[in-house]
Amino acid sequence: MSNRPDDSEDPDKGTEGELREDRQVGGRDLTHWETPVGGWLARTVQRISLVLGPRTVLIIILAIGAAVSATLTWVTSELYENIAQANGIALLDQPVLRAMMNLRSPWLDSLATDYTNIGGAVGMPIVAAVIMVILAVHRRSWTPVILITAAGAGSLLMTIAGKQLLGRARPPLVDAVPPYEYSPAFPSGHSLNSLVIAGIVAYLLLLRQHSRRTRILTVVVAALFAFTIGVSRVFLGHHWLTDVLGAWLLGTAWLVAVITAHRLYLTATKRTAAVAPEEIEGG
Repeated sequence: MSNRPDDSEDPDKGTEGELREDRQVGGRDLTHWETPVGGWLARTVQRISLVLGPRTVLIIILAIGAAVSATLTWVTSELYENIAQANGIALLDQPVLRAMMNLRSPWLDSLATDYTNIGGAVGMPIVAAVIMVILAVHRRSWTPVILITAAGAGSLLMTIAGKQLLGRARPPLVDAVPPYEYSPAFPSGHSLNSLVIAGIVAYLLLLRQHSRRTRILTVVVAALFAFTIGVSRVFLGHHWLTDVLGAWLLGTAWLVAVITAHRLYLTATKRTAAVAPEEIEGG
């Protein structure tokens, strides 16, 4: 898997392929920054990339983003606890759980259990790893490996941090469908991890999809997967509604951070190549 394709390689592979194919989504140039803050970030990253290389800077940005996201998890946990105590936002949880319990039946419980396992600690890493390898080999680039690994690791870090910080109890076991789970409830790890992995895979696919219909289908499938995994957690009584809503909020924030890091990488790679066209630095 090379980041510097030679003349015998497909020009749509490796770093050259990234510059050619990954810079636009639906006609929007991802290396164009419209806001002053975005422009400043792009210029700063480009200067650092001239020394360290764009791909090294991408990894550094993702590491910084993970630290920021962990801090966001702490802030969200504190805000959630205060709001729940002050305004009773968690009063939504009991009615929704009761409504879900009324929909249960043996076959639907079994189906939901099998489905929710896809987003679990075993199923989701397997799905992510398979897709990551396919994209990396097909594109002859380490970028899918870096982005999917960082996205998954960051979401796992946020899940662990949130559970340890808040320590919220799950719904009573009498209201849940076995097999039972005993770790703290907030945030829902299945919901957070599924949203992040589905989101970053959808983003990587969108980069090379030229049909508007295909792009819409990709977004819809990813959104439905993340949504239904979250709903399954409440349906089975393994999480409260607000555990899932909080997970979606945190997952969306982290996904935006990972995509922004990739946009900065593309911008730095493009500008570095313009400064030294004979050597596209791959990190």
